[in-house]
Amino acid sequence: MSCRRVIFPFTAIVEQEQMKKALILNAINPNLGGVLIRGQKGTAKSTAARALANLLPEIEVVKNCPFNCSPHHKNEMCKDCIERESKGERLPRIKRKMKVVDLPLGATEDRVVGTLNIEHAIKKGEKIFEPGILALANRGILYVDEVNLLDDHLVDVLLDSAAMGVNYVEREGISYSHPASFILIGTMNPEEGELRPQLLDRFGLCIEVKGIGEPQARVEVISRCIQYEKDPHGFEKRWKKEERNLCQLIIRAKELFPRVTYSKEILKLIADIAIEMAVDGHRADIFMLKVAQTISAYHQRIQVTENDVREAAELVLSHRMRRKPFQEPKVDKEKLEKSIQKHKKEKPENSNQKSEEKNQKTDDKEQNQEQSSQPNSESEVTFETGESYPIKKISLPKDSQAKKGDGKRSKVKSDTKSGRYVGSMLPKGKTNDIAFDATLRASAPYQIHRKNNSKVAIAIEPQDIRQKVREKKIGNTIIFVVDSSGSMGANRRMVEAKGAILSLLIDAYQKRDRIGLVAFKGERAEVLLNPTSSVELAKKQLEELPTGGKTPLSKGLLLGYEVLRNELNKDKNIKPLLVIISDGKANVAIGGNSHPFNEAKQIAGMIKDSGIKSIVIDTEIGFIRLGKLEELSQELDGKYYSLESIRSDILTNLVKESIK
Repeated sequence: MSCRRVIFPFTAIVEQEQMKKALILNAINPNLGGVLIRGQKGTAKSTAARALANLLPEIEVVKNCPFNCSPHHKNEMCKDCIERESKGERLPRIKRKMKVVDLPLGATEDRVVGTLNIEHAIKKGEKIFEPGILALANRGILYVDEVNLLDDHLVDVLLDSAAMGVNYVEREGISYSHPASFILIGTMNPEEGELRPQLLDRFGLCIEVKGIGEPQARVEVISRCIQYEKDPHGFEKRWKKEERNLCQLIIRAKELFPRVTYSKEILKLIADIAIEMAVDGHRADIFMLKVAQTISAYHQRIQVTENDVREAAELVLSHRMRRKPFQEPKVDKEKLEKSIQKHKKEKPENSNQKSEEKNQKTDDKEQNQEQSSQPNSESEVTFETGESYPIKKISLPKDSQAKKGDGKRSKVKSDTKSGRYVGSMLPKGKTNDIAFDATLRASAPYQIHRKNNSKVAIAIEPQDIRQKVREKKIGNTIIFVVDSSGSMGANRRMVEAKGAILSLLIDAYQKRDRIGLVAFKGERAEVLLNPTSSVELAKKQLEELPTGGKTPLSKGLLLGYEVLRNELNKDKNIKPLLVIISDGKANVAIGGNSHPFNEAKQIAGMIKDSGIKSIVIDTEIGFIRLGKLEELSQELDGKYYSLESIRSDILTNLVKESIK
């Protein structure tokens, strides 16, 4: 007799109301594009995802169907179920709880989308599809922990399937598709790196969760966890009524949702908010409407109201708003409210007021510009980006296993299905990446003898099977750790530093290297740009990077190291390089009692021990120099350069000499 695992009840989760609301809305309307939950570890993210599935009512599925097809709706059936029903067969059905399917961090594309059994296709001439994780997740919940560490192309696949409700598989000229409608729940800790903006935008909702700060609520968290661990079945029973009530509310909202309507005024309000909040693209507008409709159904109403739009905007806009460096990724509620109030007022009544406000803003801007002409360590100034330097072509040493070629700096053999087909080999085990041409060549000499015992056109034996050998190009991943503290504003050092970065960005674009930016100032460090090959994105971040505040050098080094480490976790083949640009005048430590510069040296030693190469560019100028960055470069075992020495030919050799 198996023991049933008791899931922590959804309604027993203390506080975190916005996270619970976002999950409930996706349960009511699975077409919301999923939810991304950003937050610290230990804030009930995974607990809430599993509890949601346990809360929802049982679903009816076709028995033994690998895609969990609905026996009632053809548009939710796979091809086999449709064919069986068209022949008059009554599909066998069973009821079961909605599944929560976990996506492992190291999953391959074949494991996610499924694959065709090529070996079976060659031998039998039949198309057999081996379902993947997306098939298992159909009509359930797909939970992706640490989604920011997943390969970009896999995130793309997940978001495409979540948006279309169908998974398309293309392998060796053969196509297959099956229903893949699921609630996508992604979680991430921002300290481990951000998602690319283009992927972030495709999540319908995004919410931020933090640890509870109120003592009594934290006591309640402890109390409920201990009660659950001590007597799971008893704890579940105590929350059964609340769980049932919420389940019934979700069922009623799902039934009501198709009847929810909205006015043209609501559409105009949504468009005005998107414009005022300066979001990119049109997904924000579309998702705001969908979420507002779902919120209306949740409240058992059939007409979208202004309050529904206000609440939807907070869930939809936080990850889509353009933000400058060191700005928190959140919706400015005051600005949102002003946008709503502005929409409600008529323009003629406020023309004079607007004119006065515009004049006041102009006066304030001019005053700020005057004050910013004398930068200091506490004020915040944004310097322009200096001109890029004329640089030569940077050529890096090839990988020892790589063949010579154009494009990216290096090539490596790939043991996955990514990369160009360059040869074949005997498989070490079972493979579904079969080299057809090599397999046919291996079997050709034996066809005369085999045809006597076989009715197939080409007789293939297991020993004939050949696996593809693939090769993919890799570039370098270069993370710039940029000091943007107040001391960098002296003598316009930041202008020169930005120009140096831009010079390497241009070369990196030509070589398809990936560049990331980490900046540190005040009390913290921030990832301004995750590794990308887009010069425009990097240049935009550089232009908007302000200068001011203290110098948390150790925080910048640690964050740059963590970004590179995360990239290495995704792809062991990349060649990482850390470029530190600073004057070395550290005065903020991570540890309260630590000496700031000694702490930075300790982190530098950790970076060296990890095998990551580094370049140190010292921006300190003047007759008297402390030489802190030169000392740091020794701890890093990296190349040291002063800012004045990196123009022209010397700059072209920085990366070449450092990545070997």
